[in-house]
Amino acid sequence: MPSVYTRIINGELPGRIVYSDEDTVALLTIAPIRPGHTLVVPRVEIDRWIDLPDDVQTALWLAAAKVGRAIDKAYQPRRVAVIVGGLEVPHTHVHLVPIENESQISFAGADHDPDPAALDEAAERIRAALA
Repeated sequence: MPSVYTRIINGELPGRIVYSDEDTVALLTIAPIRPGHTLVVPRVEIDRWIDLPDDVQTALWLAAAKVGRAIDKAYQPRRVAVIVGGLEVPHTHVHLVPIENESQISFAGADHDPDPAALDEAAERIRAALA
């Protein structure tokens, strides 16, 4: 069965996609730790990032850097944190989170009921920074 990310990439489920190329897709998470929290996902559905083929690994991190720079431009945080945890969905995904301090890197602080308008605004900010 395809992962939730594959279903979003294929248009079967809605998602706020901010970037895509032939190998990767970046979309806002539905449970953001901070405004602008974005996931970068390879199109190939492989559970563990260490199992990605080298070409996909390269594409994933190049996309993460590109989107990370856009988040930095859009939000001007002290850092854009990178987290590769991904236990909840068996499809590699890189979390990019704009932070002011390390205490903000906690999934315990995720908003599981974010305002859709706030998510739309975050997607527009990141897309504009990518343009």
